[in-house]
Amino acid sequence: MSSTTTEKALAHGIADTPIGALRISASTTGLCAVRFLDQRGNSNLQQEASRDAVADDILTRAHLELEGYFAGDVNEFTVPLDLAGSPFQRRVWNLLRAIPYGDTISYRTLAERMGGSEAVRAVARANAQNPVAIIIPCHRVIGSDGSLTGYAGGLWRKEKLLEHEARVAGRPYQSRLLW
Repeated sequence: MSSTTTEKALAHGIADTPIGALRISASTTGLCAVRFLDQRGNSNLQQEASRDAVADDILTRAHLELEGYFAGDVNEFTVPLDLAGSPFQRRVWNLLRAIPYGDTISYRTLAERMGGSEAVRAVARANAQNPVAIIIPCHRVIGSDGSLTGYAGGLWRKEKLLEHEARVAGRPYQSRLLW
């Protein structure tokens, strides 16, 4: 039986970022969740689980990597992950992690890389269920026409993240497919 994020999480923290505060949760195995405070599903933010030194270390590492990301010093996250998801979701999330920093891919192309363009809705749903915003870069997935679509944290955040990555990568931002 799979544990839920709240059952696994032993340490929680809030990270302030240029695009809003993030609620970060970790277990003794890895990062379980990264969600914007104003994102749906964050109704129990005041509850604190019991603390654990290993989970606290993972939380601290995630916080430092996020700070480095927004400072332009980190373009790949190495913090361990402890994600609850189906085998299909995990495959999608692993493919998302392979999208190069500052690049974008369409939902259709992502589905094709998963084995067939007919799975585009399932791939989009798995993308939307990504439990660790920014760390697994679901913001790098855009519409086939180059439009910004679907981001649980809000399209304005998706655009800011893509602009940030383009700036750090040394190229002008434009909504375009690169990968």
